[in-house]
Amino acid sequence: MSIQTTTAGSLPRTDALLEANRARPLSADGFTFEATGEHEAAVAAAVADVVARQREAGITLVGDGEYGHTMRAAIDYGAWWTYSFQRYSGLSLTDTDFFTPDPVLSTPGDVRLTAFLDRRDFTAFAEAYADPSAGIGTGEQATAFPTTTGPIAFTGLAQVQADVRNLQAALQPGEQGFLTAISPGSAARVGDQHYGSEEEHLFAWADAVREEYRAITDAGLVVQIDDPSLAENFDQIRPEPSIEDYQRFTRIRIEALNHAIAGLPRELVRLHLCWGSWHGPHTTDVELRHILPVVLDAKVGSLSFEAANVRHEHEWAVWGELGDAVPDDLVLAPGVVSHATNVVEHPDLVAQRIQRFVDVVGADRVVASTDCGLGGRVHRQIAWAKLDALGEGAGRVRA
Repeated sequence: MSIQTTTAGSLPRTDALLEANRARPLSADGFTFEATGEHEAAVAAAVADVVARQREAGITLVGDGEYGHTMRAAIDYGAWWTYSFQRYSGLSLTDTDFFTPDPVLSTPGDVRLTAFLDRRDFTAFAEAYADPSAGIGTGEQATAFPTTTGPIAFTGLAQVQADVRNLQAALQPGEQGFLTAISPGSAARVGDQHYGSEEEHLFAWADAVREEYRAITDAGLVVQIDDPSLAENFDQIRPEPSIEDYQRFTRIRIEALNHAIAGLPRELVRLHLCWGSWHGPHTTDVELRHILPVVLDAKVGSLSFEAANVRHEHEWAVWGELGDAVPDDLVLAPGVVSHATNVVEHPDLVAQRIQRFVDVVGADRVVASTDCGLGGRVHRQIAWAKLDALGEGAGRVRA
């Protein structure tokens, strides 16, 4: 059998790329950055290198490491979301943002997100999160978080076209690649002072992100739509909601996603699901079995999800339990190496993890991946060692 491999997007940035990020001036709005020729050249060179390194590690569906996604110079993570602030209009800084609003309590039938730092995982382990020696902090905020104060519109065509050019230039003939983009549900977690209703705000984002997705798929590349909110929102609802309420809350986000991808080639659309990549206890995570019945309504060709994280590794069995509920053309991209530990997985363990999913859906419907982005979550040496283990482990399944 031949097992394909990929990553979940973010890979460690090089010192040269970080320095180029640092050199960009901040725009007058306080949360976007000015483009510079030096930065654009650094991105192009870095993408060529990161694609070659993935290939050497045995990765068969390569990405650009999210190097084209703007992030704060000294921070090697967070770009999966904050890049969108550079590519969409209708956003501005206000007195409150994703991190700072007052706590919000939900009631049965009326589920609402509370402040990010009021989430149940953070409050249950407040002492550990506050202790630098515990090593579980969420890190410095990647950039200022804006609020929707006007109509949301996609303005980043030139930027996504640059991402496409850089990745295509690094690909070999016949080699496939992917680029990441934010989901409507995750994008709409910024505050809203314009639309007035959660649904209207959500579908405004769905209309806007469709243009970014299409720019990627029109180029023949896979678009990975990042939506950790599907799972991690559960922890950001106080008190803990019923499963039925949370499924209703999540279903409208899947409807918005389907609206955004309508008409795109299904085989070129991959959805990434995770419980948030911060290093923390995650004892308040929702169980996979409770959200999959909703997530599987997404009209995507493949689904990327955490399966090596020790809080969720056991849930591989859920896929077998679902039986016919899993679309027979859905490709699974389970994480088989984790961003949440510095321990490098043994290739035999990687092969065993892959085999579990092969036994459920067949080798032609499994693409072995990382749990989540490795950039900024483990040291770059460790990240590349994990990708080597991923490639070698996939090779042992073939044997």
